[in-house]
Amino acid sequence: LWQRGLARNSPALLRLLLSMAKKNSNHHDLTKLPTFDPKDKTLVNVIVETPRGSRNKFAYDDEMGVIRLKKVLPPGMDFLYDFGFIPSTKAADGDPLDALLLMDEPAHPGTLMRCRLVGIIEGRQTEGKNSERNDRLLAVSEHSLQYAGIKDAKDLDNKLLKSLEDFFVNYHSLDKETFKFLGCKGAKQARKALEKTRR
Repeated sequence: LWQRGLARNSPALLRLLLSMAKKNSNHHDLTKLPTFDPKDKTLVNVIVETPRGSRNKFAYDDEMGVIRLKKVLPPGMDFLYDFGFIPSTKAADGDPLDALLLMDEPAHPGTLMRCRLVGIIEGRQTEGKNSERNDRLLAVSEHSLQYAGIKDAKDLDNKLLKSLEDFFVNYHSLDKETFKFLGCKGAKQARKALEKTRR
């Protein structure tokens, strides 16, 4: 919203700020970090955007190099787990591949977490006549104690998966989209999906 207001009042100033952000030598584009941990290729890097329990939806802005507030969920609805993305990937919607992170405590936005892939939630979102896949990888932090025993999607409780399905259906409905849950597959399928999106 502030960008829209700034663009209306001073387009030149907005262009200058964006240009400065791009030229800033201290600015590192989090979307271009390595997909895998350099020392252990079984672990993927996940950048946390929105922490578990938050009603605030945060998203990384690669032009500004910051995490910004995208929207606020209605009362009674919050994010069930940490949400983020896997760097150096490109999903069907043009953004980095989404990841849902299982971890004992919420992580701060912008935190890099080393994780093992355990599965993939496959889904399709539709808005009007436009329809596209919107899959989310399931990952477990390497430091998690609570989810240390989760190695594959088949290890997850059915109630957990159902709660995620319900969340995504309701979440997409906020933007007048429909979400169809296509299924949940295991770690091998998640790894294959990840390899297809690497850039």
